[in-house]
Amino acid sequence: MRKVSRKAAFKRPVQALTSKQKKELKALAAMSDDQIDTTDIPELPPGAWKHAVRGQFYRPLKQAVSMRLDSDVIAWLKKPGKGYQTRANSILRQRMLDDLRRA
Repeated sequence: MRKVSRKAAFKRPVQALTSKQKKELKALAAMSDDQIDTTDIPELPPGAWKHAVRGQFYRPLKQAVSMRLDSDVIAWLKKPGKGYQTRANSILRQRMLDDLRRA
C-alpha cells in the first residue's frame, strides 16, 4: 500500500465546474429553500443531533513560529513528556477562546 502524506492528499487539482453545473447552481441559488426538492433526502428523527459534537473533526492549519520563552516555562511544558508544543497550543487556544467569550 502506498503512503500519502496529509499535505499531498490535499494537493489534488480542483476541476472546474462544467457550464451545466454552473447553470444548476445558479438556478438553485435563485430558489427559496421551500422550492428546492429534498424528497430524496431522508427526514432525520427528532433526536438525531442529540449526541452531536461540534468541531469534532476540526483541524486548524498549523503555522511554524519561533518564540523566546522562559526556560522554566519550557521545562514545565516538557515535564509530562512528549508533546510539549501541543500542550502549549492547547493552553493558548483555551485562553484565546475564554477571551473571545468575554468580548
